[in-house]
Amino acid sequence: QVQLVESGGGLVQAGGSLRLSCAASGRTFSSNAVGWFRQAPGKEREFVATIMRSGDSTYYADSVKGRFTISRDNAKNTVYLQMNSLKPEDTAVYYCAGHMGGSYYSSGSYRFWGQGTQVTVSS
Repeated sequence: QVQLVESGGGLVQAGGSLRLSCAASGRTFSSNAVGWFRQAPGKEREFVATIMRSGDSTYYADSVKGRFTISRDNAKNTVYLQMNSLKPEDTAVYYCAGHMGGSYYSSGSYRFWGQGTQVTVSS
C-alpha cells in the first residue's frame, strides 16, 4: 500500500512562488505516473499536472502551463510542483496521487490520494 503526503503549501502574495512536495511511503512508486490535482471551495477537483514514471514526459492544464513545473526524484520517492507567478485563482487544496491507468487528466484514473496541502494566494 502506498501512502502519499503533500507538503509545502501556504499563504503567498500574487506573483509569488511555492514548491509543493509529494512524498511516497509504503512502496516505491517509481513505476507509476504521478499527478497533481487541486480543488477550490465549491468546485470540482481539477487536473493540474502529471509526470511519467521516468520523468521524461509531463502534461499540464492550460491554466498553469508556463507557470508550474512538475518534476520527480525517484531516488527520494518524491514528486514536486514548482509554482511561479501565482494568481488568486490558484487558491485551492492541492493533492497528489498515483496514476493507475486511463486518462492522465481524469481524477478517476488515480489512486492513493494524499490528504492535500492548502495553497492560498492573496491579491
